[in-house]
Amino acid sequence: MSGYLAFSAAIGSLISWSDGIPRPPERHSKKLAVWKTCNSSGRLIRKEDARTLGSYIAPASFTLHEGDIGGRGTIVVAILRTFSIHSTFAFTVIERPPIGSVRVFDRPGPSHDLIHLAANRAAAEAWLKLHRHPMAVLEEVTADEVAADLVEGRAA
Repeated sequence: MSGYLAFSAAIGSLISWSDGIPRPPERHSKKLAVWKTCNSSGRLIRKEDARTLGSYIAPASFTLHEGDIGGRGTIVVAILRTFSIHSTFAFTVIERPPIGSVRVFDRPGPSHDLIHLAANRAAAEAWLKLHRHPMAVLEEVTADEVAADLVEGRAA
């Protein structure tokens, strides 16, 4: 799947990317570390349309949350990877957010980021009580959205 199709995936989907190079043996730790940066997966948390910055036109892009670094419930660093829709990586949708799950966004509007994907509305509200986000917006994943993905050829 190209970057165009990954961009059209539903927010909250798990997406993997690959450069097509075979995984090196474990004994080659430096080569393996480089390979892992070009072959991994993450949850789709943001999409940005093309925009003009002065005389430069930035292409549409999407951001994947690869993981967190921290301990004992405290996140110190969130590992985010942003890709252009023109990326040369091969993308695959591993999993779509299930129908009935609820996306928690950090703020309203088009430039919002997914901060949590809950199993249902009650779980999302419970998560929000523990993690204070005063401008958070809840959005349920509907059957219509999943059906549109299938009709438009974005099936996982």
